[in-house]
Amino acid sequence: MDARVHAADRSQPVWRDAPLQRAIDVDTSVVPHARQFDLFRSWNEDVCEFEPVHDRFQSFPARQTAWDLGTMAALRLGLPGEGSRYRWRHLKRAKVDNWYVLLPLSGDRNGGDRRRAARPVIKSLAEPFEYVGEDDGCVALIMPSSLPFIRSSSVAIRDEASMLLADFMLLLDRSLPNLRATDVPHIVGATTSLLAACLTLSRDHLAGAQQAIDSVIVDRASRIIERKLADPDLTPQKLCRDLGVARSGLYRIFEPVGGISNFIRRRRLLRTCDILADRSDQRPISTIAHDWGFSDPSAYSRMFRKEFGMTPKEARAEGWCGRQPAPMQQGSLPDGKNALGNLLLRNCFASGSGRPLVVANAD
Repeated sequence: MDARVHAADRSQPVWRDAPLQRAIDVDTSVVPHARQFDLFRSWNEDVCEFEPVHDRFQSFPARQTAWDLGTMAALRLGLPGEGSRYRWRHLKRAKVDNWYVLLPLSGDRNGGDRRRAARPVIKSLAEPFEYVGEDDGCVALIMPSSLPFIRSSSVAIRDEASMLLADFMLLLDRSLPNLRATDVPHIVGATTSLLAACLTLSRDHLAGAQQAIDSVIVDRASRIIERKLADPDLTPQKLCRDLGVARSGLYRIFEPVGGISNFIRRRRLLRTCDILADRSDQRPISTIAHDWGFSDPSAYSRMFRKEFGMTPKEARAEGWCGRQPAPMQQGSLPDGKNALGNLLLRNCFASGSGRPLVVANAD
């Protein structure tokens, strides 16, 4: 049966700079509707039991992908959502005793507008547990049972730490397709450090988790900026208040791309460039610039030319035509322990503009 299982070919040499491949990719769409739930249930039969809460499902569109991170695995599961209520429970005689962090999701199961449906929970596959739901999916991190900072699945995560962990899991899930084999040790180290900091608050754990925390802050900041890009009151000071972070901390995190003010200005320039390329919008260039926070037309024109290598008038005449903006000026990115932080920060810096930004040293 072709269940669209795509696993890494381990008979071939693994190049350290090769893109990270999905270890599992299975989809129920390859079988008739009536057999979809049975296929879905078979994927996890050695780990847990799935069953419908009411009658059998007429169809059960689902997709499961997993990434092998060595001592850790990352899982994404897309489910039918509302109207497909199911129950799953751990096996009574479990063959594995891994810990896992589970974050249920609502929204687009294909990876679009994915939102937290609940707080993340930490469980052991060796302990009894039952869950009933009709979520649109979940993301999960599966870890070895030997982690010293998890002793019981009854451990409580503080509210603030719970939100931090959930946002990090969503950010990591979006970043996985951009990872390379050399990133894996840093992914595991930073994820483990963040989880330790969320469960057992200590200065050492917080220090070890700083790059992961910074990545979440950038992701949150980037989303706020995209939402409020036309707001004239969008300033670094206001952003600090919205994020609940100190000004010095925000400036430190955005230093690799020239600072937070430069980041906001570049986002606004990109937005005006998209508008100028839209032939249906023939408003004066000065009006468009003003709407996006540029009150001085001459200064706007100079910044635009420096950023894109052409004037706003030329951009309107030529259209965007697939041009890439000039590389974002970025300080040298250290290797080693900062590799994960750099990767996730780059993903956040590049998101939301409608096209990827060309970032120095990007993968």
